[in-house]
Amino acid sequence: MAKPTKQQLEWAQAEVGVIIHYDISVFEPSHFDFRKHWGYSPDPAIFNPTELNTDQWIETAKHAGAKYAILVAKHGAGFCMWPTEPYSVKQSSYHGDIVEQFVQSCKKYGLKPGFYYTCSFNAHMKADHPGYVISGNPEEQKQYTALIEQQLEELWSRYGEMFELWFDGGLLSVENGGPDLLPIYNKYQSNAVRFQGSALGTENNTRWVGNERGIAPYDCWSATDGNSQYDGTKEDNRIGMGNPDGSLWAPAECDTPNRKNEWFWKEGEDSKVVPAKKLMELYYKSVGRNCNLLLGMAVDTHGLIPECDMREFIKFGDMLNLRFSNKIAETSGKGNKLSLNLKPNTSIDHIVLRENLENGHAVREFKVEVICSGRVKKNFRAQCIGNKRIFRFNRLFADELRLMITKSVGTPDITELSCYFADDFSLDEKIKLGLFGNR
Repeated sequence: MAKPTKQQLEWAQAEVGVIIHYDISVFEPSHFDFRKHWGYSPDPAIFNPTELNTDQWIETAKHAGAKYAILVAKHGAGFCMWPTEPYSVKQSSYHGDIVEQFVQSCKKYGLKPGFYYTCSFNAHMKADHPGYVISGNPEEQKQYTALIEQQLEELWSRYGEMFELWFDGGLLSVENGGPDLLPIYNKYQSNAVRFQGSALGTENNTRWVGNERGIAPYDCWSATDGNSQYDGTKEDNRIGMGNPDGSLWAPAECDTPNRKNEWFWKEGEDSKVVPAKKLMELYYKSVGRNCNLLLGMAVDTHGLIPECDMREFIKFGDMLNLRFSNKIAETSGKGNKLSLNLKPNTSIDHIVLRENLENGHAVREFKVEVICSGRVKKNFRAQCIGNKRIFRFNRLFADELRLMITKSVGTPDITELSCYFADDFSLDEKIKLGLFGNR
């Protein structure tokens, strides 16, 4: 049975992160569709954010409940957010090291930093998924591979320890002409979990959930059978589900933009900002189903998270704090049965479960019964508990909760069986009045 590394357990417990998208294409939007313009790159001089403030980005992320933040250090245009050759902030009108500023802001606000760097496509170097130069020229391929190795050694060696490294679209193996990154990873970032980094080995990986809607399958296992080398252009529910008996531990990450179908800021699209209540729904369908939720953040041409985006992020964080601030009772224990006794007729509307995953998925099927006056008022059934399982429902009165594990491997170790009462009416009133939770 597959088991997690220490780093993967820490990653899962972080639960919510943000992925911050910025690129030169924000200043020349037609270049987002770079495949129509092979051989052309925007003049780096147009990259000139006059109010760039990474503190504002990370403070907003912290308000949203994020515990880690990933910066898109290089996206499809090939433009890099740190001073490097041949195409980066070094050649732009901005000149500053955005990667360095981002890392310092993460330290200031207590978030764990990470980097997105896609190896699978680069418009400036005329390379496309899964990582080949479009000319097919062997010398150009060698040059592109050498550039990836050079840039990632810079990125991984200069800015301290990273929490997660994102390889959008996966990694081309060395055998197939891809970059030799394992020695660089082992030297500088061996503790970082890797999104779609299976070409670097089988440990410390996370996987794509199979969609960019921020939603996990109802039962989403952290173990899986195979690699997850996908570019995000086509949904696949099978990779999202995983397999409790799979040979690889690679928990799923639910990534989704905070602007509908748009990862990057574009002028005139403020109406696409996803409202806080929708983000809250996504939390239940990701973190509440044994996954991490990774929310996109879009930076505008000023170098800021727009006010309308920031407002919904803050509301989401406040909703999250308030909804889980009133824990009624909690227990833990080992075995196939566990009870939580409550005061008679206690109001509840959330049940939270956690499983100790150090030895893999022990729980394979379970139900939770809500008992009042000796009668079962409602029961919830599922297969996977994992790092966290949340059941949300309309208000119920309860005297007891009973967890019964009907299928397991080994002895289940339940680290949390708890219940909450959020009182949504009161919550909505507090939000309207601006009486938010602690920030």
